Amino acid sequence: MITKIIKSKSAIKQPKINVITLGCSKNIYDSEVLMGQLRGNNLNVVHESDKMGKDDIVVINTCGFIDNAKQESIDTILQFSELKEAGKIGKVVVTGCLSERYKPELEAEITNVDAFFGTNDLQNILHELGANYKHELIGERLLTTPSHFAYFKIAEGCNRPCSFCAIPLMRGKHMSKPMEELVNEAKILAKNGTKELILIAQDLTYYGLDLYGVRKLDELMRRLSDVPGIEWIRLQYAYPSGFPMEILDAMNERDNICKYLDMPLQHITDNMLKSMRRGTTKQKTIDLVNQIRDKVPNIAMRTTLICGYPGETQQDFEEMAAWVADTKFDRLGCFTYSHEEKTHAHTLIDDVPEEIKQQRVDDIMEIQQGISFDINQDKVGQTFKVLVDKKEGDFFVGRTEFDSPEVDNEVLIDATTGYAANGSFVNVKIDRAEDFDLYGTIV
Repeated sequence: MITKIIKSKSAIKQPKINVITLGCSKNIYDSEVLMGQLRGNNLNVVHESDKMGKDDIVVINTCGFIDNAKQESIDTILQFSELKEAGKIGKVVVTGCLSERYKPELEAEITNVDAFFGTNDLQNILHELGANYKHELIGERLLTTPSHFAYFKIAEGCNRPCSFCAIPLMRGKHMSKPMEELVNEAKILAKNGTKELILIAQDLTYYGLDLYGVRKLDELMRRLSDVPGIEWIRLQYAYPSGFPMEILDAMNERDNICKYLDMPLQHITDNMLKSMRRGTTKQKTIDLVNQIRDKVPNIAMRTTLICGYPGETQQDFEEMAAWVADTKFDRLGCFTYSHEEKTHAHTLIDDVPEEIKQQRVDDIMEIQQGISFDINQDKVGQTFKVLVDKKEGDFFVGRTEFDSPEVDNEVLIDATTGYAANGSFVNVKIDRAEDFDLYGTIV
């Protein structure tokens, strides 16, 4: 009896480890793996909790990709280091891309952080937190997303030479994960209720080349498609140069592989593509988009573009704007160029003023808004299979197979006339459409 009381008291006093995740879906994945290992060590781990005690430990998984992300990471580190200084939390540990890239500078500037780690320091982080790396937990994660979908990282790093990108500096060379390990991870997720796998990497299309000598993304897609319980498989971050067309065959063959492709193209003019070291040309890019659409006629294509890259003229921009208007991507994101140290583009003059960069982004997004509106209007009266993510007010909020969470369109389902559980699939008839949202009722 006394032993039980002692145990329960010590359990109450155990400090929480509060993991804060900044940046992209790859960071979300890394945080989930870390949390799975901590939980496997019987430690009390939470994700982005507002409630913290004076003995609690905060682990910040940072982003160091572009200026805005770096600033957010630094602000977050300062916020928690000040809480530590005030005695409101116990320790602050920093990991991820920013500390991989700027560890000496961060250690010199923010001295009351307990430890800084890079992107491949999982075992060292665990040791710092009083835990051991457990091999038997490979594939086990503590999801921070709703349990019905999961980001699914199939590779780390990147071998591409893109002039503007600092990812290889922070994540290293491309390393594919073994296929058996990935299939096992998918089975674990499916048993725990995950229905949608969102495949992520810096470059999905390179998968397998380093491990097996040939690209094997199509084989991986089929193997994952065979896992019972997985109803949607979605591809994010495909690279255009050397694109493996065989993945489109897998998409056509399997009902549970979404007709969706996220392919960041970054620009369209030949001089920009050459300076960006993208390994392609305007005509090759146009031909590739047309070939993909010919092979999978109802595919939803998403891309991202950069405005204000060094040397981008008004003519370059207008050519890109005309191409966006003509190509009519289903989904599109646009970003201002960020001048990153140690990248090849950093040797060029960052000569496009910030206000012009932003105006160009706004102009592209205005074109895309009109395209999205027209595409959505065509969906009115049609019925789509929708995965329900959450309930907000009088609506259940979900997505079609043509939409990724956070970045794409949503379907708002009238909750006053029907019911849909989170994580369930329902058929929804679209009653009306706006620029980026569809409204419908369950049928």
